Amino acid sequence: MRDHEPTPDPSGASQDAVAPGTGGTADHAADAVARLATTPRALVLSFGMLVSAVLAGVLAVVPAPYAVNSPGPTRDVLGEVDGEPLIQVTGAETYPSSGELRLTTISGTGGPGFPTYLANVLQGWFSPSSVVQPVEAVYPQDATREQIDESNAGAMVSSQENATVAALAELGYEVPATLVVAGTVEGTDAEGRLEEGDVITALDGRPLPDYQTLVERLADLEPGTTVTLTVTRHGAAVDVPVVTGEREDGGAQIGVYIDPSFDLPVDVEINIEGIGGPSAGTMFALGIVDLLTPEDEANGQDIAGTGTMDVTGAVGPIGGIRQKLAGAARDGATWFLAPAANCDEVVGHVPDGLRVVRVATLHEAREAVVAIGAGAADDLPTCTAAAAG
Repeated sequence: MRDHEPTPDPSGASQDAVAPGTGGTADHAADAVARLATTPRALVLSFGMLVSAVLAGVLAVVPAPYAVNSPGPTRDVLGEVDGEPLIQVTGAETYPSSGELRLTTISGTGGPGFPTYLANVLQGWFSPSSVVQPVEAVYPQDATREQIDESNAGAMVSSQENATVAALAELGYEVPATLVVAGTVEGTDAEGRLEEGDVITALDGRPLPDYQTLVERLADLEPGTTVTLTVTRHGAAVDVPVVTGEREDGGAQIGVYIDPSFDLPVDVEINIEGIGGPSAGTMFALGIVDLLTPEDEANGQDIAGTGTMDVTGAVGPIGGIRQKLAGAARDGATWFLAPAANCDEVVGHVPDGLRVVRVATLHEAREAVVAIGAGAADDLPTCTAAAAG
């Protein structure tokens, strides 16, 4: 496919046509071109152009053992996709918003099925908003494209469910859950005591109607405390004593992996394709909160952000924060909500015209959006302040 068509001259004839009666002039011009083409300078230029063309071809087709991450597209979670709302809620009244809440992404090459070429590497090295890394530092070497796509798709589905549960809980909805044990953590007291498929129904005789209740009660316990978990096993209630361990972020843990099944009081469908991974969870949750509240939280502001979201409302760190900052600024956002755990990567890399607010929970993120929409954001915490403090 050619980039453009030859430009016709004003006479309407093609540029290599010769008008009748002017053949001598055309012959002399052809002789001059022939003589010029045989000069040493012309030969050197021709050879240089040939080498450049070959080099350009090599750069375009030779794979390189690197992964290149660059700013990807952003999406307004309050907007539409192909004429349909990105977030659709049924079972509750929704309200319009005049602002934008943008999830941010990265575009990457170097994974299975998406090779990086030398030209991509050179572009990445010279771009201040791209990162070039050895491919083994980014992608597992024994994974196929199908496996990576499946993993990313699963993480996206999980992030949507977590965002929905967290948003509804933030708004005061009760979200009942069945707490199914998916396995135990090696080396904890739960190993050998609890079984996969057990359903946890009570802690120390007190019912556990939802996941948040379990988390809150464990947070109030000292690690090393013995608790009694009531579980349903093969249809019968069984009491299992377990010595709690310590969580990395404080509080006690019971040493089990839980696969909760939620009974949502409101149906939420998120329509998004071509984007995987868990990092849009925070913006999904904010979008759900905005839709379900009559207040116009964003109030005309263009706010971007990122961060994983768990069902308790905790905002988690993500990869590619600098590329996401650049993508947000490129697409017109003036504010960015960044996970507190990513602040060390943010400092010194904020694009002009973009203000960053650090958030650690959905509640903090919601309050930040309200403050930004109200024009009262001067005292919001920043990553610069976090680093300095």
